[in-house]
Amino acid sequence: MKLQNFATLDQKYGFDAIAADKELAKDIQTVLVSLKFLEPPADGSFGPLSSDALIEFEETFNCPEKDYLGKEAANKLLHTSPNDIPQPKLNLGNDLASSIVKYMQSKGYRIAAEANKYNIVYVEGLDPDGKINDDAPNCFNDLRMILEIIDGKPIIRGKWEGTTEPGTYYTENPMSPSGAARIAFGQYKSWQVGTHYGGGSDPHEALVQVQPVTVYRDENKDYIRTGDKTDTGIFEVDQHWGFDYPRNDISYASAGCLVGRTRAGHKEFMQILKQDKRYLRNNQYTFQTTIIPGDELWKLFQWE
Repeated sequence: MKLQNFATLDQKYGFDAIAADKELAKDIQTVLVSLKFLEPPADGSFGPLSSDALIEFEETFNCPEKDYLGKEAANKLLHTSPNDIPQPKLNLGNDLASSIVKYMQSKGYRIAAEANKYNIVYVEGLDPDGKINDDAPNCFNDLRMILEIIDGKPIIRGKWEGTTEPGTYYTENPMSPSGAARIAFGQYKSWQVGTHYGGGSDPHEALVQVQPVTVYRDENKDYIRTGDKTDTGIFEVDQHWGFDYPRNDISYASAGCLVGRTRAGHKEFMQILKQDKRYLRNNQYTFQTTIIPGDELWKLFQWE
């Protein structure tokens, strides 16, 4: 069924019913992609990402429908343009949290701007005190953060030492013949709450990759992205803990994952994320994460 036809009917379709109608599903996805609620492609496969995007659209425009498609939401989809999307009113200062939000705005990234909706951010080469470091290899010298925006003001709900890069062991002994994975800077909606198994010796609750991300393959083992080929797919780039290894030795903790250094810090990270209102509504919610180069962030927005 075409979306235009559905909009004339007094029907309520849950997500399973939408998924069963490929034509309707593709029409809905096409609109959501055009409005940047959903990443392409619009392929008619209506899964968790599409469901999350439709819910976000309905919430943005205060549609009465929740967890289903009805006549009002269908008409709103048909008659909404990008210029109609309300922009969050933000109260930004010169602090680190505001600088990160400004950076995300400059890149056109999506920002969750409501209370109890959390933004996961990793800043490469940034210390917990907000100071830029030299981003030396094989160190937990990147910052894992959760940002929340309350009444327009960004706050840091949590921050922890971490790494966005593989350590020496897996750079020199990569799991792929193409080289160790180093995630490309950007924003990805790719993780769900699950279990990270790694080598199997210490499984624990983590954010598990369920959608593609782009990585650089460090085939020449020089510990930088420059000149490396990119690779896009699902590579088990999970967000897990770093086994309490020391700050100056990633050891076996990362072959390319997004890692918080300590067990305790990671448990706190997960505890906060599981209070996200979107996760509470749907425990299969797919979390979005932004990875930022600290040196570029500092050049653009020198925070106090």
